[in-house]
Amino acid sequence: MPQFNFYSAIEQIGAAPWNSLRCDDYPFISYEFLHALEHSGSVTAQTGWQPCHLVVTEAEQLIAAMPLYLKSHSYGEYVFDWSWADAYQRNGLEYYPKLLTAIPFTPCYGPRLMFHASCNTDQRHALSRQILAAIQQLASQYNASGWHGLFLEGSLLDKASHPELHYRLGTQYHWFNRDYQSFESFLETFSSRKRKNLRKERSKITEHNIQHRFITGAQLTDEMLSQFYQFYQITYLKRGRSGYLKEAFFHQLRDTLAGQIIICFAYDMNHSDTEAVAGALFLRDQQTLYGRYWGALAEYDSLHFETCYYQGIEYCIQHQLQRFDPGAQGEHKIQRGFEPIETWSAHWLAHPGFHQAVERFTEEEEQMLRQEMEYLRQRLPFRQTE
Repeated sequence: MPQFNFYSAIEQIGAAPWNSLRCDDYPFISYEFLHALEHSGSVTAQTGWQPCHLVVTEAEQLIAAMPLYLKSHSYGEYVFDWSWADAYQRNGLEYYPKLLTAIPFTPCYGPRLMFHASCNTDQRHALSRQILAAIQQLASQYNASGWHGLFLEGSLLDKASHPELHYRLGTQYHWFNRDYQSFESFLETFSSRKRKNLRKERSKITEHNIQHRFITGAQLTDEMLSQFYQFYQITYLKRGRSGYLKEAFFHQLRDTLAGQIIICFAYDMNHSDTEAVAGALFLRDQQTLYGRYWGALAEYDSLHFETCYYQGIEYCIQHQLQRFDPGAQGEHKIQRGFEPIETWSAHWLAHPGFHQAVERFTEEEEQMLRQEMEYLRQRLPFRQTE
């Protein structure tokens, strides 16, 4: 019989056992990424993210694992449930704590529940049902309002296997590499007017005499990382708060995921070719580039679009990556060739009345979102084909 155990720190599980379940090099589910969050102090009970990671064993063999957190707020999730929390409060009920399966501060869809390679499809579906039952028991122990799984793919998205879950549609804007040989060949797919607008936007960077350089992995010095961390904090300070991540997190990523971390620095050549004025951090795997964080010391027209989007597209073309996920939200990405895609989250609430209310909410929201996505598809910059 499978045994279900919960751990308050991922280091209690260990790198080798956890990573033995990974089926690809998607970076965010790796032990290294999750451990950096915890070890740096970015993800702790004190910051509202108490780890309680789930591990399933059978005959002393690790057969499944899933990141899991006990949350005391809804910050850093990117699937917004503040209105649900308000509804609980108005009815004299506690919404927090809640259980959450997600990658902290990372709205990138991907695997959330990992299985041993020997598990076939039927076994995975059966295990996922047992896992949800174990999570519901844990929710009862903590008096948690429910469980939420964010940016899911795989067995947890099998609606037929999980009738107890409500599924919530979201949308993001991703770029897809259709065998482009250069940025210009990508632009050739645009309508004439949209192509002209984008070229004009990029020309402003040339006029500012700004140059971009990608620095990868072990080439990132401590000074570079400290410089980037300053950019990162500036972005959050503009919103009136500090960034979620500690500086040590970025240093640990450099040390443990050197082959997958990249920073694109921007230099104002009118002033210095060694002191960057902006930077954007990316992670990558064999198929996808993930844009994560960005910041700048000063305002330059179109610098954000160039550093975070166009440089990323050029990197994908050069390195033959198939997809570019530049981060959550932002309809402004549509006119720059990023296409609307579906993302999914799953939700279970212990209170029967609120569980039914969430079902109605997600159904109505899905109808509106599908209409919006169709409207946005009509605004894509690509030439109409016969």
